[in-house]
Amino acid sequence: MSENQPTWRLKTPPPEAALPRAEQERIARRLEVSPLLVHLLSLRGLASEGDMDKFLSPGLRYLHPLDRWPGVEAGAELMRQAVEEGRRIAVWGDYDVDGITATALVKDFMAARGVDILHFIPDRLDFGYGLHLDGIRDLADKGVGLLLTVDCGIASTEEIRAAKDLGMQVIVTDHHLPGQELPGADIIINPKLGGWPSPNLSGVGVSFLLMGALNRILPGPQVDIRDFLDLVALGTVADVVPLDDQNRILVKNGLLLIKEGRRFGIQALKEISGLTPEESVGTGAIGFALAPRINAAGRIGDPDLAVRLLLEKNRDEARIMAEQLDRLNTKRKVEEQRILEEAIIQAESQLHLPGLVLHSEHWHSGIIGIVASRIVERFHRPCLILTKENGIFKGSGRSTPTFDLYQALLSCKQCLYKFGGHRQAAGLKLEPFQLANLKNLFAWAVEEQLGANPAPPILELDAELPFSFIDHTFLKELELLQPYGQGNPRPIFLSPPLNILRHRFFSQKKHLELHLSDTTDQTSMRAVAWRQGERWQDTSLEGRRVKIAYTPRLSKFNGLMQIELSVQEILTVE
Repeated sequence: MSENQPTWRLKTPPPEAALPRAEQERIARRLEVSPLLVHLLSLRGLASEGDMDKFLSPGLRYLHPLDRWPGVEAGAELMRQAVEEGRRIAVWGDYDVDGITATALVKDFMAARGVDILHFIPDRLDFGYGLHLDGIRDLADKGVGLLLTVDCGIASTEEIRAAKDLGMQVIVTDHHLPGQELPGADIIINPKLGGWPSPNLSGVGVSFLLMGALNRILPGPQVDIRDFLDLVALGTVADVVPLDDQNRILVKNGLLLIKEGRRFGIQALKEISGLTPEESVGTGAIGFALAPRINAAGRIGDPDLAVRLLLEKNRDEARIMAEQLDRLNTKRKVEEQRILEEAIIQAESQLHLPGLVLHSEHWHSGIIGIVASRIVERFHRPCLILTKENGIFKGSGRSTPTFDLYQALLSCKQCLYKFGGHRQAAGLKLEPFQLANLKNLFAWAVEEQLGANPAPPILELDAELPFSFIDHTFLKELELLQPYGQGNPRPIFLSPPLNILRHRFFSQKKHLELHLSDTTDQTSMRAVAWRQGERWQDTSLEGRRVKIAYTPRLSKFNGLMQIELSVQEILTVE
């Protein structure tokens, strides 16, 4: 096993969910599912038939009442007063999918209630993340009396102070971790401040609750707030927040709306991504097809293009904008590959360090976050990637599952100009002369958490699964576990010993295709090891016997929907 290959381990249910075989079979009969699915549910900590039924059918009736979410009703009341007083309202969002969908949701809801509001999303290259003073002054010049932030604002103390000085009321809705000082906004709505039924809501999830509360108290006929759940699902999945019970409810119901295709912008994104109009969209399709195209606007283009797409009421116009986003995404992928190749060379020179700090003055700031994720995936180390903008290093960080990146940056704050984010992802800025200090402090912070010799990563497997179990009925049952994401990963199975019948590398040897035969009954399956071609291209594979960690799924191959195994890891047996 290579240095970077993880240790394999079969999961066991937590003690409270460890059900006897007879009880699993009884629940399976009652829920009309297989005992294997009940086992998969128990691995997710579900111990009773009722909990499992709620997990499989997470209806909106299970959402907590609005009065359970601190600040939501107070924020709605302040917005109601502004509407009735005729004050101009503006929403300020972030340029990623979460911020873009939150901005679009607020705009769309307010328009449906007959209120026209302004919106503002800063350009990544010109202004960076969060609020900035020039934008605040511009909104004040346009007569804005109430400023609502979505997916940002919790760290913008100076900018919000300026907004207040210019006569604005301010409502901050955010889900990022707060700093030592909270902004002086009129209302702050943030699940990270405590007392929330779910601390893991996305920015668009928080916005949805606020608009739901406002819908109840604005004068005039209410709109169906459920119509905005497609935007909630899109932003929540793209932001990779944990899919706990409340997020699961929001996303599961939002995915149904995305399938229906009511919103022309999302339907156009499906079409340009190669998805059929009636095709179900899971978290994988959002993560690999829809979200990257929306993100491309904020990374290397104008984020307002993505907002306009999501609000577009004309089908043909939506298709034109989706094509523009698709071209931006293609350009982004080319640039990403170039940066990744350079970053890999740097990373390989730092493998003696527990954490990687990579930098170049010519890397695109809108793309380094994606590259950081690729580096972590390849080398299993926390990673910071930096580029220079306006004389200052600007960076994005990504973490391994067991490492708290935000806490690490707290340990490095003496050399940082600014930072913020989450446990798994963060952003930072620093003066160039602090670069050496950051490398030393970050290495120390990683070693403090993970030790001098971090254990190899662990790949957790849900169950052993022979190929003979895999058919369309089983795959349909697995879809009941959707939406997949942090806290509810797609199941990964361990194969019995397999014979490699044949193989090929494709897409410039980036990926590996395998045709495998189960040695227990000779059932054959096609499998693809994505982004693993380089690892195996110098190894003799033909006729070898292997075990794989894999996920079965339906995939379009040669124009037909077929069962395909997505290979997570290959373990050579003989």
